[in-house]
Amino acid sequence: MEISKTQEFEKWFNEESTKSKGQIIARLTRIQVYDHFGDYKLLGNDLLELRWKAGKRIYFSIFQDKEKMVLLLLGGYKNGQKKDIKKAKALITKYKKT
Repeated sequence: MEISKTQEFEKWFNEESTKSKGQIIARLTRIQVYDHFGDYKLLGNDLLELRWKAGKRIYFSIFQDKEKMVLLLLGGYKNGQKKDIKKAKALITKYKKT
């Protein structure tokens, strides 16, 4: 499975700690290699979230063209979830048009 990242996701990821980056990379590798998402939740309107027990969230969408592609939209934490979900929904609209 192919994984693509938005600029918004990249900006958030680059600000994460080394430990957090390692956890994220490990999770994304499992998705790419095994199509195994682990703990995730469908939020509606093509928006899903990867969840960690510590509250970390990654918002994403899956596009089906010739093959499946996961688009990582945005990252955040549970305490900012409402704002992040609203922004992620806007990003889906933006990136589906391009």
